[in-house]
Amino acid sequence: MIKKHIPNTITCCNLIAGCIATYWAFQGKYEWALLFIVIGAVFDFFDGMTARLLHVSSPIGKELDSLADDITFGFAPSAIIFSWLCGYHFHELPSLIAFIMPFTAFIMAAFSALRLAKFNLDERQAMGFIGLPTPANALFWGALIVGTGDFLTTSPYYVYSVIAAVFVFSYLLIAEIPMFALKFKSWGWRGNEVKYIFLLTCIPLLVLPLILFQSISGLAGIIAWYVILSVFTQRKGDK
Repeated sequence: MIKKHIPNTITCCNLIAGCIATYWAFQGKYEWALLFIVIGAVFDFFDGMTARLLHVSSPIGKELDSLADDITFGFAPSAIIFSWLCGYHFHELPSLIAFIMPFTAFIMAAFSALRLAKFNLDERQAMGFIGLPTPANALFWGALIVGTGDFLTTSPYYVYSVIAAVFVFSYLLIAEIPMFALKFKSWGWRGNEVKYIFLLTCIPLLVLPLILFQSISGLAGIIAWYVILSVFTQRKGDK
């Protein structure tokens, strides 16, 4: 039956978008790389929805989805960071270490794969996430490099901060930190306070950098705010 192949076809479109994003990343065309990561995210949203609507979910579809996600949301953003770091000359470091530094970006691809493998086995993530979702991580890095990449290369402190952030975000991918998902059982305020606060604050975070600096760096700010809000609400709930 043709319909059983539709979700997997959409998933493969996600994977292809990730491959194209990776190509543009290695070419130093970060705007195009980010665009195809976003396109991949759209396909990723619709493949699961289509499988549920058509009642054709399958184990192979679940595994294929994770493989596609690791390309689009793991390897592609790592390639963006790698390519960007290759453009910075680590004059202050010995030549061998300077050569190795850009390759630290691919640590995040490995942690993305680990996060996706854990997600497939974790039954706690029906209405939320444990750890940072890979699409959010990919959007953060794509928007950060596209929006502020030139500025970040003006100081070695900024460059090393980016490398440190790679390790921080790699940890967040697998951390046992509950993070909310934008899934609504009802549209009322009660029970959805955090989600509505997040959505409302996203507007100025995205629009102000666009207006003031013609930069999409606000998208990276939204992802950072998402992490902060998730951690804050979790700590508040533990008290």
